[in-house]
Amino acid sequence: MKKKKEISDSDKKNWEEYTKDPQDIFDKDLNSKKVNLKATRFTFDLHGYTLREANIKVEEIIISCQEKNFAEILLVTGKGIHSTTEKDTYVSAHLSKLRYSVPDFIQSKPDVSKRVISVSPADTVDGGNGALIIKLKKL
Repeated sequence: MKKKKEISDSDKKNWEEYTKDPQDIFDKDLNSKKVNLKATRFTFDLHGYTLREANIKVEEIIISCQEKNFAEILLVTGKGIHSTTEKDTYVSAHLSKLRYSVPDFIQSKPDVSKRVISVSPADTVDGGNGALIIKLKKL
C-alpha cells in the first residue's frame, strides 16, 4: 500500500468543515460509564493495615476525596479470611475485620459521617464483599 503524499484541497476543506462544529462529532469515551466512573471514583486498598491504621487512613481519604470532588470511594478491605482474631477467644471474629469495622468507624466519627451519603458492599466486579463503596456528599 502506497502512502498518499499530499492531501488534496477538497479533502482539507472537507476535514475543516467536519471539525468546525465539534458538537456533531460523537466521542464514545465521554459517554462510557467506565471512563466517567474513573474520573469520579477514588480507589484505595487497605490490605495490610491494622484497624487503627485503617481508621486513620479512611478518615484522611474521605476528607481529601470530598475536597477533590470525588463522588465515591472504592475501599478494598479484603474479606477477612486472613484475620488472626479467631485465635483469640476473647475477641469477636467480626470486630477486627476491616469490612465490618470501617462502616462502624465512619458512623462513630461525626466529622467523617457528615461527609458520607452511604457505605455499602461493592458490586462483584469491584470486589464484592471484600470492598466497600463510600458515596460522598458534595461540598
